[in-house]
Amino acid sequence: MERQMSLMILIVVTGGFADKIGPKDGDTNVIKEEGEFVRLSCTYETNSNDVWLYWYRQYPNGEPQYLLLKGARSKSYENIADKRFRSVTAQSSTELITDKAALSDSALYYCALRVAQ
Repeated sequence: MERQMSLMILIVVTGGFADKIGPKDGDTNVIKEEGEFVRLSCTYETNSNDVWLYWYRQYPNGEPQYLLLKGARSKSYENIADKRFRSVTAQSSTELITDKAALSDSALYYCALRVAQ
């Protein structure tokens, strides 16, 4: 029997008025089988070079759980709470990646942006 997981990205807007972040190309639902490679993507816009990108996971009826923080542009710091995940950042995007999806990965995922003003 095949198992599928559903991963969702919800837009989270933080920082200054002109800063924003959201799912890449409007993708908000990703369905994968256990063991498959998963890549969730968000794009962001900001004029700041001090960019901090966060990823969180939330299970139904639960609180958001911190997964990782990664700096972008002028920042190179990285802090990963769950080593099954990694992040790739670029000038205007961030990706959350896991090589082997697990059934326990079925959740709502948030990308968040923090910038220094």
